[in-house]
Amino acid sequence: MKIAVFAGDGIGMEVTQQALRVLERLPLPLSFLASDVGGTAYRNHGHPLPQETLVCAREADAILFGAVGDPACDNLERHLRPEQAILGLRRELGLFANLRPAKVFPGLETASALRPEVASAIDLLIVRELNGDVYFGEKGMRTTPEGLRQGYDVMSYDEAEVRRIAVAGFEAARKRRGLLCSVDKANVLETSQLWRDVVIEVAADYPDVTLSHMYVDNAAMQLVRNPGQFDVVVTGNLFGDILSDQASMCVGSIGLLASASLGERRTAHGTFGLYEPIHGSAPDIAGKGIANPLATILSAAELLRHSLGQEEQARRVETAVARTLADGILGADLGGDADTKTIGDAVLDRL
Repeated sequence: MKIAVFAGDGIGMEVTQQALRVLERLPLPLSFLASDVGGTAYRNHGHPLPQETLVCAREADAILFGAVGDPACDNLERHLRPEQAILGLRRELGLFANLRPAKVFPGLETASALRPEVASAIDLLIVRELNGDVYFGEKGMRTTPEGLRQGYDVMSYDEAEVRRIAVAGFEAARKRRGLLCSVDKANVLETSQLWRDVVIEVAADYPDVTLSHMYVDNAAMQLVRNPGQFDVVVTGNLFGDILSDQASMCVGSIGLLASASLGERRTAHGTFGLYEPIHGSAPDIAGKGIANPLATILSAAELLRHSLGQEEQARRVETAVARTLADGILGADLGGDADTKTIGDAVLDRL
């Protein structure tokens, strides 16, 4: 079982190291292949996603990803900026479905910005499309007839792109509570109208799943008003990016949310995917040893589940994380004083 490890920038190396310690403790025949991405890759190879990194990714059964982003690269041309590494991996590897679970761990209800009784009901999964929308549409800068600078980014989806992410959403809902909420902006955007039409068409194949629709502005409001109503949310790239970050604060910290990015490629063990915490490179705390590694450790659990077919080991890791939190071993993001290594040690002790 080969795992490509792309730690990236900022706290990426710190949190990834702790996740690797957890994976190495498990009784599994794992091998690891490391390569550069992001700002680190630009400095070492002249590009945020070097060819050798892509080769490494394609040879692996799964990718454990840290974070990319470096303020020193902010003035580079857009195609050379660190963030292009993750966008390029999603595109080149066909990773179109991003699964972002959000659930309040017992004992952390008061860490949420929401009232404890509201936060305690959160147990949802956001299924975000990754290969379309404004992130990959035509974009650029131009001058209007009046001589004004104008930036533009085209939002677009074709029906095949919507259909495959809708299927991913329905399949996920079928394995949970059987509720799927499709989030769009069909009252304003033609792209969203197509999205809604296709999702309704796909629903005919899933009579056991209850489908509902919600405009994205209402969904953002409902996520803080009554998050317990959501089971699985399926939405586009832009809306999913925003809503999943909002969900992270509803559960207490962005340092707790894992993600899995999956495509159609099958390996000998499961579905090929890229696994990463949803937080960024956090350059303000990089090198201080205080980053919360739990989102990355939980991402490693998702890797075990989806790409390696190791459900038992995935649950074992998740249980160790839950016990760590229940025992009050918390990082600064949750009001505690445990550093990165201490949290990693605690998870290992509870495996």
